[in-house]
Parts: sequence; structure tokens; C-alpha cells
Amino acid sequence: MCEELIKKLYNSVLEGDEEKSRKAAEEAVEKGIDPVFAIEHGLAAGLNEMGSKFERGEVFLPDLLLSADAMKAGMDILLAKVPKEMSQKAGVIVIGTVEGDIHDMGKSLVAALLSAAGFQVHDLGRDVKAMNFVKKAEEVNANIIAASALMSTTAPFIRDIISLLKDKQVRDKFKVIIGGGAVTKEFAELVGADGYGQNATEAVRLAKEAMGT
Repeated sequence: MCEELIKKLYNSVLEGDEEKSRKAAEEAVEKGIDPVFAIEHGLAAGLNEMGSKFERGEVFLPDLLLSADAMKAGMDILLAKVPKEMSQKAGVIVIGTVEGDIHDMGKSLVAALLSAAGFQVHDLGRDVKAMNFVKKAEEVNANIIAASALMSTTAPFIRDIISLLKDKQVRDKFKVIIGGGAVTKEFAELVGADGYGQNATEAVRLAKEAMGT
């Protein structure tokens, strides 16, 4: 039954069907399936597959956006079932897509999975200036700053976040993890980030490691 429901969630995202996603999510809740597992292996896996199809030119942007909406429809139901005692215990994260970059679907997926994993997540959205990352991190006493860049022209703005932290003499206060199609592990090392996540699941693992969990 678990495998069947996970497959339903996966397929609902591939089909871009919000109603199917909601129904599958509700069924998963009724059957007592772990909501985080359902998100990661059902909804997120489906969106990752659609992302791969898009990169290969097998589907188009409208298809991808429909899949993202379907994922959100199911995730809204599943996230509501994450045990309340998990909230705010894993750590506090400020996340956003860097200045000049309007892509935020992958970032939003990471934010949702981090929330499901028990992190208190402050999502700044897209096209976020370095100063705003740092200002928000200081305001909420964050443990981690997570920055995403999907364009090669915007990736250098990640360096600005780290430089600003150093200028304000608070670099040691925050772990900085990065991701997105425009960055690599080597880039992370070059700019002095604390870690690089290739996908949403990897980003959650990185965040947990940064918190020593």
C-alpha cells in the first residue's frame, strides 16, 4: 500500500494534476505514511524527474509549472501533518535565490523539505540582495544561510554574501550552504561556502550536518 501511494504522488506530479496530488496526499495521511517520506519519495521525486525531462527538452516550461503546482497541492496537506514537536528544533535557516536570479522552483522545493525535516525556514524568495540575506539571518538569529543560483551571471553574488558576513565580522556565526544549476562543489570551495547540495535531498542532509545532527 505504501509503494502504491508513493507512486500515486509521483505520478500526480508528472501529470501536473493538482487534484490527484491532493487526493493521494490525503490517502497517505489516512494510511499513516510518514509525511516527510511521502514528500521526498513521492512529490519531490516526481518534480525532480520533470526537471530532468525539461533539461532534456522532453517537456516544456508550462508542463514543469503544472508539475510544481501539483507538488505544492500535495505538500500543503502533508506538511500540515509533520509532528509539531519537530518544528524549530532542527535549526533556523534563511533561504533565497540570489540577486538577479528569478528562478525559485528548486529553492522552494528545498525550503519545503527543510521545513518538513524540522527546520524553521525563512524563505526570502527570489532576486534577493546579499544585504537582505545577512540582515534577515541576523534578525532571526539563523544558524544557516542557504543561497541558490541558477544562472552563471548571478552565481558571483553568492561571494557577496560571504564577503558581507566577513566585513560585518559575523562569518563564524552562520553556516553558508549553496546550490543551483550555476554552482558546483568546486565553486563552493572557491568562494568559501560551507557546503554544496546538488539536489533538494542533498541540501537537507547538508543542513543537518551543519547542525551536527
